[in-house]
Amino acid sequence: MTVAWKAQQELGNRRMIRLMAWIAVSWGRPVARALLFPICLYYLCRSIAAQRTLRRYYVRALGRSPDWKELFHHYHCFASTILDRLYFLRGHFDQFAITIQGADTLSQALASGRGCLLLGSHLGSFEVVRAVGSTRDEIDIKVLMDEDNAPLMRAFFREINPAVADNVLQVGRLDTMLRVQECLDGGGIVGIMGDRLISQNQAVYCDFLGATAPFPTGTMRLAHTVRAPVVMFFGLYRGGNRYDIHLELLSDRIQLSQDRREDDIRRWTQRYADRLAHYSRQAVDNWFNFYDFWRAAH
Repeated sequence: MTVAWKAQQELGNRRMIRLMAWIAVSWGRPVARALLFPICLYYLCRSIAAQRTLRRYYVRALGRSPDWKELFHHYHCFASTILDRLYFLRGHFDQFAITIQGADTLSQALASGRGCLLLGSHLGSFEVVRAVGSTRDEIDIKVLMDEDNAPLMRAFFREINPAVADNVLQVGRLDTMLRVQECLDGGGIVGIMGDRLISQNQAVYCDFLGATAPFPTGTMRLAHTVRAPVVMFFGLYRGGNRYDIHLELLSDRIQLSQDRREDDIRRWTQRYADRLAHYSRQAVDNWFNFYDFWRAAH
Protein backbone atom coordinates (compact mmCIF):
# COMPACT_ATOMS: atom_id res chain seq x y z
CA MET A 1 0.00 0.00 0.00
CA THR A 2 1.06 3.58 -0.61
CA VAL A 3 2.08 5.57 2.46
CA ALA A 4 -0.39 8.45 2.86
CA TRP A 5 1.93 11.43 2.43
CA LYS A 6 3.58 9.91 -0.66
CA ALA A 7 0.21 9.70 -2.38
CA GLN A 8 -0.20 13.48 -2.30
CA GLN A 9 0.47 15.43 -5.47
CA GLU A 10 2.84 18.39 -5.21
CA LEU A 11 1.06 21.67 -5.91
CA GLY A 12 2.67 24.54 -7.78
CA ASN A 13 4.83 24.81 -10.87
CA ARG A 14 8.47 25.56 -11.59
CA ARG A 15 7.84 28.92 -13.26
CA MET A 16 5.88 30.35 -10.34
CA ILE A 17 8.43 29.07 -7.84
CA ARG A 18 11.24 30.78 -9.74
CA LEU A 19 9.27 34.01 -10.01
CA MET A 20 8.54 34.05 -6.29
CA ALA A 21 12.21 33.42 -5.50
CA TRP A 22 13.32 36.22 -7.81
CA ILE A 23 10.96 38.63 -6.08
CA ALA A 24 12.17 37.49 -2.66
CA VAL A 25 15.82 38.03 -3.58
CA SER A 26 15.41 41.19 -5.68
CA TRP A 27 12.68 43.05 -3.81
CA GLY A 28 13.15 41.69 -0.32
CA ARG A 29 11.25 39.68 2.24
CA PRO A 30 8.46 42.25 3.02
CA VAL A 31 7.35 42.34 -0.63
CA ALA A 32 7.57 38.56 -0.97
CA ARG A 33 5.54 38.10 2.22
CA ALA A 34 2.81 40.39 0.87
CA LEU A 35 2.43 38.03 -2.10
CA LEU A 36 1.85 35.11 0.24
CA PHE A 37 -1.70 36.33 0.94
CA PRO A 38 -3.16 35.68 -2.54
CA ILE A 39 -1.10 32.48 -2.81
CA CYS A 40 -2.49 31.17 0.48
CA LEU A 41 -6.03 32.15 -0.53
CA TYR A 42 -5.59 30.13 -3.72
CA TYR A 43 -4.45 27.05 -1.81
CA LEU A 44 -7.18 27.50 0.79
CA CYS A 45 -9.80 27.34 -1.96
CA ARG A 46 -8.15 24.50 -3.85
CA SER A 47 -6.84 22.05 -1.24
CA ILE A 48 -10.12 20.69 0.11
CA ALA A 49 -8.64 17.36 1.21
CA ALA A 50 -5.91 19.09 3.21
CA GLN A 51 -8.55 21.26 4.90
CA ARG A 52 -10.46 18.20 6.05
CA THR A 53 -7.36 16.65 7.59
CA LEU A 54 -6.38 19.95 9.23
CA ARG A 55 -9.81 20.17 10.83
CA ARG A 56 -9.38 16.68 12.28
CA TYR A 57 -5.95 17.65 13.57
CA TYR A 58 -7.31 20.77 15.30
CA VAL A 59 -10.01 18.70 16.97
CA ARG A 60 -7.34 16.36 18.34
CA ALA A 61 -4.94 19.13 19.39
CA LEU A 62 -7.39 21.76 20.66
CA GLY A 63 -10.70 19.94 21.02
CA ARG A 64 -12.45 22.04 18.39
CA SER A 65 -12.59 22.62 14.66
CA PRO A 66 -10.89 25.74 13.19
CA ASP A 67 -12.74 28.46 11.33
CA TRP A 68 -11.65 29.62 7.87
CA LYS A 69 -9.49 32.43 9.30
CA GLU A 70 -7.50 29.91 11.33
CA LEU A 71 -7.11 27.68 8.28
CA PHE A 72 -5.86 30.61 6.24
CA HIS A 73 -3.44 31.53 9.02
CA HIS A 74 -2.21 27.92 9.06
CA TYR A 75 -1.48 28.01 5.33
CA HIS A 76 0.23 31.37 5.76
CA CYS A 77 2.53 29.96 8.46
CA PHE A 78 3.47 27.10 6.16
CA ALA A 79 4.10 29.43 3.21
CA SER A 80 6.19 31.71 5.43
CA THR A 81 8.50 28.86 6.45
CA ILE A 82 8.90 27.85 2.79
CA LEU A 83 9.81 31.43 1.88
CA ASP A 84 12.21 31.73 4.80
CA ARG A 85 13.93 28.52 3.73
CA LEU A 86 15.24 30.51 0.77
CA TYR A 87 16.96 32.97 3.13
CA PHE A 88 18.25 30.22 5.43
CA LEU A 89 19.85 28.46 2.48
CA ARG A 90 21.55 31.72 1.51
CA GLY A 91 22.84 32.17 5.06
CA HIS A 92 20.80 35.33 5.79
CA PHE A 93 20.12 34.54 9.44
CA ASP A 94 20.54 38.20 10.41
CA GLN A 95 17.04 38.91 9.06
CA PHE A 96 15.47 36.75 11.75
CA ALA A 97 14.95 36.80 15.49
CA ILE A 98 15.87 33.23 16.44
CA THR A 99 15.90 32.04 20.03
CA ILE A 100 17.53 28.73 20.93
CA GLN A 101 16.46 26.92 24.08
CA GLY A 102 18.52 23.92 25.07
CA ALA A 103 21.75 24.88 23.31
CA ASP A 104 23.68 23.41 26.26
CA THR A 105 21.95 20.09 25.65
CA LEU A 106 23.35 19.97 22.13
CA SER A 107 26.80 21.07 23.30
CA GLN A 108 26.92 18.31 25.90
CA ALA A 109 25.80 15.72 23.36
CA LEU A 110 28.51 16.78 20.92
CA ALA A 111 31.11 16.80 23.70
CA SER A 112 30.98 13.00 23.75
CA GLY A 113 32.84 13.00 20.43
CA ARG A 114 30.35 10.58 18.85
CA GLY A 115 28.51 13.20 16.85
CA CYS A 116 24.77 13.62 17.32
CA LEU A 117 21.48 12.63 15.74
CA LEU A 118 19.09 15.57 15.57
CA LEU A 119 15.55 14.20 15.58
CA GLY A 120 13.12 16.62 13.98
CA SER A 121 9.64 16.61 12.48
CA HIS A 122 7.29 18.37 10.08
CA LEU A 123 6.19 20.64 12.90
CA GLY A 124 7.53 24.11 12.12
CA SER A 125 10.74 24.52 10.16
CA PHE A 126 13.51 21.97 10.09
CA GLU A 127 15.57 24.19 7.78
CA VAL A 128 16.09 26.65 10.64
CA VAL A 129 18.46 24.02 12.06
CA ARG A 130 21.07 25.74 9.91
CA ALA A 131 20.88 28.61 12.39
CA VAL A 132 22.19 26.20 15.03
CA GLY A 133 25.06 25.28 12.74
CA SER A 134 25.85 28.93 12.07
CA THR A 135 26.67 29.42 15.75
CA ARG A 136 29.32 26.67 15.64
CA ASP A 137 32.55 26.85 13.70
CA GLU A 138 33.06 24.17 11.07
CA ILE A 139 30.31 21.86 12.30
CA ASP A 140 29.27 19.33 9.69
CA ILE A 141 25.47 19.04 9.37
CA LYS A 142 23.87 16.41 7.14
CA VAL A 143 20.15 15.80 6.69
CA LEU A 144 18.76 12.33 6.01
CA MET A 145 15.55 12.50 3.97
CA ASP A 146 13.51 11.16 1.09
CA GLU A 147 14.22 13.56 -1.77
CA ASP A 148 11.43 12.10 -3.89
CA ASN A 149 9.04 14.16 -1.78
CA ALA A 150 8.24 17.60 -3.34
CA PRO A 151 10.77 17.28 -6.20
CA LEU A 152 10.02 20.73 -7.64
CA MET A 153 10.88 22.53 -4.41
CA ARG A 154 13.90 20.39 -3.67
CA ALA A 155 15.33 20.83 -7.16
CA PHE A 156 14.89 24.59 -6.90
CA PHE A 157 16.54 24.88 -3.49
CA ARG A 158 19.48 22.89 -4.83
CA GLU A 159 19.87 25.60 -7.49
CA ILE A 160 19.76 28.32 -4.84
CA ASN A 161 22.55 26.67 -2.83
CA PRO A 162 24.31 23.77 -4.61
CA ALA A 163 26.12 22.92 -1.37
CA VAL A 164 22.80 21.61 -0.09
CA ALA A 165 23.20 18.63 -2.41
CA ASP A 166 26.27 17.55 -0.45
CA ASN A 167 24.46 17.95 2.86
CA VAL A 168 21.41 15.86 1.97
CA LEU A 169 21.62 12.09 2.35
CA GLN A 170 19.00 10.15 0.40
CA VAL A 171 17.23 7.43 2.36
CA GLY A 172 17.81 3.94 1.01
CA ARG A 173 20.95 4.42 -1.07
CA LEU A 174 23.82 1.98 -0.74
CA ASP A 175 26.29 4.56 0.57
CA THR A 176 23.89 6.37 2.91
CA MET A 177 24.89 4.59 6.12
CA LEU A 178 28.57 5.04 5.31
CA ARG A 179 28.06 8.80 4.92
CA VAL A 180 25.98 8.98 8.10
CA GLN A 181 28.69 7.20 10.07
CA GLU A 182 31.42 9.31 8.49
CA CYS A 183 29.64 12.51 9.57
CA LEU A 184 29.10 11.27 13.13
CA ASP A 185 32.66 9.94 13.45
CA GLY A 186 33.84 13.45 12.60
CA GLY A 187 31.77 14.90 15.44
CA GLY A 188 29.05 16.20 13.12
CA ILE A 189 25.26 16.30 13.23
CA VAL A 190 22.87 14.16 11.20
CA GLY A 191 19.31 15.44 11.07
CA ILE A 192 16.42 13.04 10.55
CA MET A 193 12.64 13.39 10.53
CA GLY A 194 10.87 11.11 12.98
CA ASP A 195 7.24 11.61 11.93
CA ARG A 196 6.84 10.14 8.44
CA LEU A 197 6.84 6.55 7.23
CA ILE A 198 8.95 5.58 4.25
CA SER A 199 7.23 2.20 3.90
CA GLN A 200 4.14 0.70 5.50
CA ASN A 201 5.91 -2.38 6.89
CA GLN A 202 8.24 -0.23 9.01
CA ALA A 203 5.66 1.32 11.33
CA VAL A 204 5.41 1.38 15.09
CA TYR A 205 2.09 2.52 16.56
CA CYS A 206 2.12 5.07 19.39
CA ASP A 207 -0.39 7.26 21.15
CA PHE A 208 -0.36 10.73 19.62
CA LEU A 209 -2.83 13.45 20.58
CA GLY A 210 -5.21 10.90 22.03
CA ALA A 211 -5.27 8.36 19.20
CA THR A 212 -3.01 5.70 17.73
CA ALA A 213 -0.73 6.90 14.95
CA PRO A 214 2.04 5.22 12.91
CA PHE A 215 5.65 6.36 13.30
CA PRO A 216 8.72 5.01 11.49
CA THR A 217 10.79 2.33 13.23
CA GLY A 218 13.89 3.26 11.23
CA THR A 219 14.63 6.28 13.43
CA MET A 220 15.35 4.25 16.55
CA ARG A 221 17.02 1.45 14.60
CA LEU A 222 19.43 4.00 13.17
CA ALA A 223 20.08 5.52 16.61
CA HIS A 224 20.84 2.05 17.99
CA THR A 225 23.23 1.30 15.13
CA VAL A 226 25.28 4.50 15.24
CA ARG A 227 25.40 4.68 19.07
CA ALA A 228 25.31 8.47 19.06
CA PRO A 229 23.32 10.79 21.35
CA VAL A 230 19.85 11.69 20.11
CA VAL A 231 18.63 15.28 20.57
CA MET A 232 15.07 16.23 19.64
CA PHE A 233 14.69 19.39 17.58
CA PHE A 234 11.59 21.59 17.25
CA GLY A 235 11.92 24.78 15.18
CA LEU A 236 8.66 26.64 15.78
CA TYR A 237 7.63 29.58 13.61
CA ARG A 238 6.15 32.35 15.74
CA GLY A 239 5.06 34.83 13.08
CA GLY A 240 6.84 37.73 11.43
CA ASN A 241 10.55 36.94 11.49
CA ARG A 242 10.54 35.02 14.78
CA TYR A 243 11.53 31.40 15.35
CA ASP A 244 11.87 29.48 18.61
CA ILE A 245 14.20 26.49 18.55
CA HIS A 246 13.80 23.86 21.27
CA LEU A 247 16.47 21.21 21.81
CA GLU A 248 15.83 18.32 24.20
CA LEU A 249 17.87 15.21 24.89
CA LEU A 250 16.07 11.97 24.09
CA SER A 251 18.97 9.74 25.12
CA ASP A 252 22.75 9.64 25.30
CA ARG A 253 22.46 6.28 23.60
CA ILE A 254 19.53 4.27 22.28
CA GLN A 255 19.91 0.57 23.05
CA LEU A 256 17.54 -2.05 21.67
CA SER A 257 17.60 -5.43 23.36
CA GLN A 258 17.61 -8.61 21.30
CA ASP A 259 14.57 -10.19 22.94
CA ARG A 260 12.46 -7.04 23.36
CA ARG A 261 13.55 -4.99 20.36
CA GLU A 262 10.08 -4.00 19.15
CA ASP A 263 9.01 -3.03 22.66
CA ASP A 264 12.12 -0.87 23.04
CA ILE A 265 11.47 0.82 19.69
CA ARG A 266 7.91 1.58 20.76
CA ARG A 267 9.03 2.92 24.14
CA TRP A 268 11.59 5.33 22.67
CA THR A 269 9.29 6.39 19.85
CA GLN A 270 6.50 7.08 22.32
CA ARG A 271 8.77 9.47 24.21
CA TYR A 272 9.40 11.34 20.98
CA ALA A 273 5.67 11.29 20.11
CA ASP A 274 4.84 12.74 23.54
CA ARG A 275 7.16 15.70 22.99
CA LEU A 276 5.85 16.17 19.46
CA ALA A 277 2.33 16.30 20.87
CA HIS A 278 3.44 18.83 23.51
CA TYR A 279 4.83 21.24 20.95
CA SER A 280 1.95 20.60 18.55
CA ARG A 281 -0.41 21.96 21.16
CA GLN A 282 1.91 24.90 21.83
CA ALA A 283 2.10 25.80 18.15
CA VAL A 284 -0.94 24.21 16.52
CA ASP A 285 -0.48 26.36 13.40
CA ASN A 286 2.94 24.81 12.79
CA TRP A 287 1.61 21.35 11.89
CA PHE A 288 2.68 20.81 8.28
CA ASN A 289 1.65 17.20 7.73
CA PHE A 290 -1.24 17.98 5.39
CA TYR A 291 -2.69 14.48 5.35
CA ASP A 292 -4.48 12.21 7.80
CA PHE A 293 -1.53 11.43 10.05
CA TRP A 294 -3.47 8.80 12.00
CA ARG A 295 -4.18 6.71 8.91
CA ALA A 296 -1.29 4.39 8.03
CA ALA A 297 -2.04 4.22 4.31
CA HIS A 298 -4.57 4.83 1.56
